[in-house]
Amino acid sequence: NVISLGIGDPDIPTPPEIVEELYREAKNPVNHRYPSSYGLMLFKGAVSDYYEKRFNVKLDPSSEIIPLWGSKEGIASVAYAFINPGDIALIPDPGYLVYKIGTSFAGGTAYAMPLLEKNNFLADLKNIDEEVAKKAKIMHLNYPNNPTSADGNIDFFNKVVDFAEKNNILVCHDNAYSEVYFDENKKPVSFLNAVNSKEVGIEFNSLSKTFNMTGWRIGYAVGNKKVIESLGKYKTNVDSGIFNAIQFAATSAFKNYSRYVHQNISVYKSRRELVYSTFDKIGIKYYKSNSTIYIWVKVPEGYSSKSFAELLLNKANVVVTPGNAFGNYGEGYIRISITLPDSRLEEALERIKKVL
Repeated sequence: NVISLGIGDPDIPTPPEIVEELYREAKNPVNHRYPSSYGLMLFKGAVSDYYEKRFNVKLDPSSEIIPLWGSKEGIASVAYAFINPGDIALIPDPGYLVYKIGTSFAGGTAYAMPLLEKNNFLADLKNIDEEVAKKAKIMHLNYPNNPTSADGNIDFFNKVVDFAEKNNILVCHDNAYSEVYFDENKKPVSFLNAVNSKEVGIEFNSLSKTFNMTGWRIGYAVGNKKVIESLGKYKTNVDSGIFNAIQFAATSAFKNYSRYVHQNISVYKSRRELVYSTFDKIGIKYYKSNSTIYIWVKVPEGYSSKSFAELLLNKANVVVTPGNAFGNYGEGYIRISITLPDSRLEEALERIKKVL
């Protein structure tokens, strides 16, 4: 009877209207043939409309958007498309492991950018060695952040653009958690809101967390035309595109995105407050943020990330993710996901209380 607070996989079902659209399109024999690796214009048009409404960012569907088998695939693919053996990629630490693994598989070297709580888990660009910066090909960023739950901001992204222009670096920003936020006045921004951002970078996004579609495997990359074109050239040689029925269903998702997003937020907000109040009562410290489905928790004194996670597993039958699983600078923390039914979350928290 182990309860997992580990993986961030929404338990909220995909909205039924989206599922119905998939069912309709899956029955159409036209959709049973090979799709284009560059995606349906209808889907890309929906992404373009969404970015303009949500972020006030204009995108050309014909040249600045490409669909992906989820943003995870795109992050790995961009490494193969742009990293040569010996090249350096700047990656956040702690961070989503695909940034490092994709770089390594492509023969590159990952250089860690420490994300520290004293800096609100924003990468400190001034501390990046100048010689490393000159050799770097790619910089990976991710805000709202997994695992820390920290938010980025326009001032930071503008500094990133300046840094990238100075050092001729491609910025790859992962914005998969942009629609999980808890303050309407502090909605997460896009990297593409920064001045001249399209000149130096692209942004990955996904339908996984926004519409609870992790198993559907559909996301997209947007931004710099040349980068999108190169990513497309790579993908035409390694995959055959995304099933058109899924693209049609995903297109329908964007029509009601605001309603779906706020339905999710209402669920996650109550769960987050439950975790906060429980931890406040038992003296567990955590990083209080505005975004994501995660809570970044300080381990109690006397424990490492691993030993505290082992304690919760062995004594409470609760799985959490040790912070150092995301990199060396995650040591001293654990990550908790709130993507499980309320009753199971309540039970997990009760077990943790008894152990501590």
